[in-house]
Amino acid sequence: MSRIEFDRVSHDFGAEPIVDGVSLSLTEHRVGIVGANGSGKSTLARMINGLVTPKSGRVEVDGLDVARRGREVRRRVGFVFTNADNQIVMPTVREDVAFTLRRHKLPAEDAAARVEATLERFGLTALADRPAHRLSGGQKQLLALASVLVADPALVVADEPTTLLDARNARLVAEHFAALEQQLVVVSHQLELLDDFDRVIVMESGRVVADDEPLPALAAYRALIG
Repeated sequence: MSRIEFDRVSHDFGAEPIVDGVSLSLTEHRVGIVGANGSGKSTLARMINGLVTPKSGRVEVDGLDVARRGREVRRRVGFVFTNADNQIVMPTVREDVAFTLRRHKLPAEDAAARVEATLERFGLTALADRPAHRLSGGQKQLLALASVLVADPALVVADEPTTLLDARNARLVAEHFAALEQQLVVVSHQLELLDDFDRVIVMESGRVVADDEPLPALAAYRALIG
């Protein structure tokens, strides 16, 4: 597994800190982060691949300082957004999956084979030539995940990936997460998604207020929100 280090990390978007002096070392296979809106959980997750740079402190992925070596880190870290429309950039499903591989400069045959294998893995082969933005919400989220995983990152970060999905598609995304070999960090309001994770971190007012296995951590969160 990869190692993610937060060393006394703080950030703010104004007068109030959104992340306040957080230090964590994440080495588990699957890590969940929960908290109320504004607790700092999404900001913390976005620091892992440099979408947010902390005002103070340091974030490292496998010994790489995210602020200084962001390009190398982003090759290791795939990020899945809440709204898949924010990361679908190409006209068709196949083109969107293939787009991720452009910077890897693979031989054309190797890239094409990897794209086709990824489409099949996520049940998207029959949709390969469809306009990407005309897919259903669940299909778009599977496409977003496929477009991340085609590059075989060492680590996947997902920020509320099932929030906009119905129960069936949320379950389908959860099944794909369960099958991942990569380290996985998931921010979620859907607590059942995290029941079988290795570790769950609870954020409140920018600080870590619980950090444990899922059962006690989620119990602490439920108590916190009443």
